[in-house]
Amino acid sequence: MNTPVRAESPAREADATRSSALRVLLVDDHPVVRRGLRQLLTDAFAGAVVHEVGSGREAITTLLSHVWNVMVLDLSLPDGSGLDVLKRARELRPRLPVLILSMHAADHFARRAIAAGASGYMTKDAADTDLVTAVSKLARGGKYFGADVLERVALGLHPDRDDRPHELLSDREYQVLRMIGGGKTVSEIATELTLSVKTVSTYRARVLEKMRMRTNAELTHYAVRHGLAE
Repeated sequence: MNTPVRAESPAREADATRSSALRVLLVDDHPVVRRGLRQLLTDAFAGAVVHEVGSGREAITTLLSHVWNVMVLDLSLPDGSGLDVLKRARELRPRLPVLILSMHAADHFARRAIAAGASGYMTKDAADTDLVTAVSKLARGGKYFGADVLERVALGLHPDRDDRPHELLSDREYQVLRMIGGGKTVSEIATELTLSVKTVSTYRARVLEKMRMRTNAELTHYAVRHGLAE
């Protein structure tokens, strides 16, 4: 049975990177989804090692202990945002290509993911062949962004548009907006993000100011109308 290559030294990592066997770290909180993706990748790439983890914490631990050619990362994780994992991965393994595979449409997260260092972005309704193509390109040092993703990113380059004020928000503020839109209280958001209530309240105040709104009800209405609610 194939096992991951341990990251014990820069020399060892360089040797592992030149190895012919593809090693993929798959990060998704749904076991059924992980199994399906793992089967798809092992069928497509002979001898591939695909390791599954279900949380951001596990992803970082595994990233530190082994060497990978590609990380396939979901954005919705039980212990935080996949964007936070992506940013941490960029710090720990700057050369590791990360493919975002998300249920969220490109106009929700693609621009933020690319800005955080993603090498590719796909939605989970993409064809199996698209995922294989994306992983193959990233493993060879390329990038993979569909035409729809690039179009949505281009739209997000103009955050002063009156109909897209959420583009003005920082990643954390955007996350808080989505959670408020999903009906979570400040206390619930603080618990989920491992932040103080005061900190979350500050983020909420910034969101209201940037969105030019006054109440959670207005934020919720906006988030639902734009499909942003978590």
